[in-house]
Amino acid sequence: MEKIVGVHLLVELYGCDPSLIADAEVFKEKIEKIAKEAELTVLKSYHHQFHPYGVTSLMLLAESHLFVHTWPEYNYIAADIFTCGDERKAYKALELMIKEFKAKDIKKIEIKRGIFKEECVKVSP
Repeated sequence: MEKIVGVHLLVELYGCDPSLIADAEVFKEKIEKIAKEAELTVLKSYHHQFHPYGVTSLMLLAESHLFVHTWPEYNYIAADIFTCGDERKAYKALELMIKEFKAKDIKKIEIKRGIFKEECVKVSP
């Protein structure tokens, strides 16, 4: 039997509503709502406004991290979602991002992180 440490999703969202991803204040409200509804524990967050538009958001999570970069001129979001423990949280965050930003198409790469055979997992004293 295998055990994993977490799941890492590398995501591209296409056809997003540019009015939701151009301004840091609007984006921050949405991405923090997504984190809360996905039951992610935000330890620290930073949201940077690019000019004339575009946002980068970094969220340090107790579960790992959520990094998001927006290009409203292309209706595009690139996201990096890594959660340890309950991997359903990463998928919930992705589902909410698709809904909240009105993405019309997505590309996703899923990486299972820290795959161990159950008998290989040992705790050092």
